Amino acid sequence: MRELLMVRYGEIYLKGLNRPYFLKALVNRVKEAAKPFGGKVWLHDARVFISDMNDTQSCLERVCKVFGVHSVCPAIEMEKDDIDAIGKMAAEMMKDVSGTFKVESRRADKRYPLTSPQLNAKIGECVLQANEDHLKVDVHAPQHVLSVEIRDQAYLYCKVYPAVGGMPVGTGGKAALLLSGGIDSPVAGYMIAKRGVQLVAVHYHSFPYTSEFAKQKVLDLAKILSEYCCGLKVYVVPFTEIQMEIHEKCPEDYTTLIMRRYMMRIAEKIAEKEGSLALITGESVGQVASQTMEALASTNSVVSMPVFRPLIGFDKIDIIDYAQKIGTYETSSLPYEDCCTVFTPKHPATKPKAEKIKEGEDKLDQDTLIQTAVDNAEIVIL
Repeated sequence: MRELLMVRYGEIYLKGLNRPYFLKALVNRVKEAAKPFGGKVWLHDARVFISDMNDTQSCLERVCKVFGVHSVCPAIEMEKDDIDAIGKMAAEMMKDVSGTFKVESRRADKRYPLTSPQLNAKIGECVLQANEDHLKVDVHAPQHVLSVEIRDQAYLYCKVYPAVGGMPVGTGGKAALLLSGGIDSPVAGYMIAKRGVQLVAVHYHSFPYTSEFAKQKVLDLAKILSEYCCGLKVYVVPFTEIQMEIHEKCPEDYTTLIMRRYMMRIAEKIAEKEGSLALITGESVGQVASQTMEALASTNSVVSMPVFRPLIGFDKIDIIDYAQKIGTYETSSLPYEDCCTVFTPKHPATKPKAEKIKEGEDKLDQDTLIQTAVDNAEIVIL
């Protein structure tokens, strides 16, 4: 008999002949998550198991953040042939709960001599006899469910912790996330990473107009994302020179849009360097002046890569709810300036004209500014 964590997956079941590829990726991600806790991880009979942890609860919480994991159950592994011992352990597991319960059995081993209904009755009887003062059976709407899985061994568990779901990171390609210190972009990155996409983050830092506190805030957000992504590389791009050039030489009402166009160009350069196939932003239609349909079309036009905007139709309150759910909202709300707030025009253009944009950008040494920014980017590995 031993205690372990049983890790269950969901969507991977649907992958048919490609399932082994996704399962291998999932096991690797779970191994990375369990490594700090000394956990031994293996795949067997449609389950991922973790044993020998030095901190079971912390390991459980960490594994629940691994994309591809549907749920995690703290379980007891026992010899399946000793039904009396299984019943005794089941009774022990239910001694501290009260109310109604049922036993739910599943036989992956169809050669097992007892059927699932017979298992339910036998184990339920053991539980009830040992705990009749505070438990009673309700098979339709129980307050507690004791699950028993018969595989090569018997596995008993009475708690199921929901996890993030999705697909294992790395199975969906790679993309570059334009990561600011705001609420939106971390949520956008999370949503795309959940589909198995490996992220590389690009942040624009305008020192001394934005402080080291603002930079650290973004790295803290990246750290939160890295727990879901099993690590994250962040490019911190010096952006002050570009913003100064735009502020001094371009039409005031177009400075924000031209700045966004430069951000996209730089992000694409870094994405190509990293082998990424797309860009990700946290933009939502109409949220600010640079996110009108015309402005979005203008920023799209300067890159050849696809631009993923998973929040494009979200209300702000929806994005805030999501940020609170994934744990980024509190950090995003810290009152440190962002490069997007530097030199903000009073009346930014919402319906930009291509000729006016060209007029402003023709005054800038575009290639030199972009290459200098990319070459001087600081790389932080989380």
